[in-house]
Amino acid sequence: MKVVGFAGFSGSGKTTLVERLIPALKLRGLRVSIVKHAHHKFEIDHPGKDTYRHREAGAFEVVVASSQRLALMREFERPAELTAHHLIAELYEGVDWVLVEGFKDSNLLKIEVWRGNTGKPALYKDDDFIVAIATDTPDLLPEPTLRPVLDLNDPDAVCDWLIENQARFDYDPEMYS
Repeated sequence: MKVVGFAGFSGSGKTTLVERLIPALKLRGLRVSIVKHAHHKFEIDHPGKDTYRHREAGAFEVVVASSQRLALMREFERPAELTAHHLIAELYEGVDWVLVEGFKDSNLLKIEVWRGNTGKPALYKDDDFIVAIATDTPDLLPEPTLRPVLDLNDPDAVCDWLIENQARFDYDPEMYS
């Protein structure tokens, strides 16, 4: 399994890039999973549904499955700060690529998504795990870099770069335990 993170501040275009990379990788015959960091409390279930009722009744975990889908919901009694590695461990082993969105402080190799017009600082200057920068404003990068600079608006080029460099992204869970 190959794992790559996408880091950047809110509004930089991480979700859009990841969303566009999924079909680009699938067109190359690859199976893709996503690990996404969400802030605070979020819902994927709805009042009135059986699974919601089970969670509301106090179930720690609810797994629901059909012939086409599986979902696992886990309720933490106390706040739990899970790492990207915890979530990767939950994934199906038959996946080719895992795209990790968020977790900008993780020790995964990452592509920084950066836009000069957001006014947000670049992360690559202080993060050795950033291996490339995807941007639509390369001329506005705050500091010269030897890292590859990829076109944020060309997901096929980003996909090609990932595949050309795929050996770098081999994931070894033993390295992170």
